[in-house]
Amino acid sequence: MTKPLSHRPAPAKRKLPKSFKELTPSNHFSPRTFFRELVWKALLTRRTGEHKRPTFPKLARGQVAITWIGHASFLIQFTDLNVLVDPNFANWLFLLKRIKRSGLKISDLPPIDLVLLTHAHFDHFHKPTLRRLPHPKIGVMPWGVGDLAHNLGFARVIELEWWELFAHNGWQVTLTPSKHWGARTLHDHHRGYGGFVLEHQGRKIYHAGDSAYFGGFKEIGERLAPDVALLPIGAYHPESFRNVHMGPDEAVQAFKDLRARHLVPMHYGSFKLSFEEMDEPPRWLLEVAQQQNLSQQIRILDEGSPTVF
Repeated sequence: MTKPLSHRPAPAKRKLPKSFKELTPSNHFSPRTFFRELVWKALLTRRTGEHKRPTFPKLARGQVAITWIGHASFLIQFTDLNVLVDPNFANWLFLLKRIKRSGLKISDLPPIDLVLLTHAHFDHFHKPTLRRLPHPKIGVMPWGVGDLAHNLGFARVIELEWWELFAHNGWQVTLTPSKHWGARTLHDHHRGYGGFVLEHQGRKIYHAGDSAYFGGFKEIGERLAPDVALLPIGAYHPESFRNVHMGPDEAVQAFKDLRARHLVPMHYGSFKLSFEEMDEPPRWLLEVAQQQNLSQQIRILDEGSPTVF
């Protein structure tokens, strides 16, 4: 495949941080606030949720079953294809405690044909989880991320540019733009990021990865017309966090830009990554959807329970 370098975003300027708050694009954290809000409060919060023993539905051609594992992790199933997106089954991310257990156990997963990884951040590209997956055949990820995936059990690793697609055995996946960033550490700003549109059996499922709201959602809708949109709705407070994440209000606008049929929210309720209350994002989402007569198109999934679309 030809790698169209012009489809990459302009590289970010690299500089050493002058303070702790510059370790994130929001430039907001102070060590004291970070520890109190995201570490200490989570440590004192009792972990909730339970692993469910899933009963995967028998699907007809053209049906898709989507199981939210938690955070940004999904199992997407067709009659002949099992896909994981950003799988993360961790109870801890360094100092960050998982507040709600993953909906499934890794041992209850079916054989995995394809893993989509939206970017290299530790909560989306979780190496311990990837090492334990049941023999994933193909891993697809943005440019500059493939070196992290070697020796994790993939039979094949594919890197894509924005708008580039990879097709195999009747399905295809396209890497789409997002408004985020891809560095895993302080010194690897070459790594890409984005979302994916998965197309199979006449269906198009869009997973946005991490993203702030931006005009690119309209272009994704015009080019690829997804019918199910998995959109992040958490980690938006304080306001500076909206440089890289969406709130529920912006997720609804993104959904309208995409012109999709169903909005499935994600990226909330598992890890405390920001300062809004853990239960606020879905509550606010439903309020906004009701105000805009979109309630019937919102599908809030229970972790670990397959839902057929």
